[in-house]
Amino acid sequence: MDEAEIRARIEYLRLEHRDLDAAIEALRLAALPDMIQLQRFKKRKLRLKDEIGSLEDQLIPDIIA
Repeated sequence: MDEAEIRARIEYLRLEHRDLDAAIEALRLAALPDMIQLQRFKKRKLRLKDEIGSLEDQLIPDIIA
């Protein structure tokens, strides 16, 4: 992937991450929250965060100090 594709992917993942934030909060505030679904959302959110970090690392050039 070139830099533009990586940046676009990061933006898409950040949007999905924010959507999961909203879904988690809505589910948490429900009268009877589905704890299994809540855990799935949280795990997905962590995977997204890891993928975003990995892609951001690809944008940083390797510099030998």
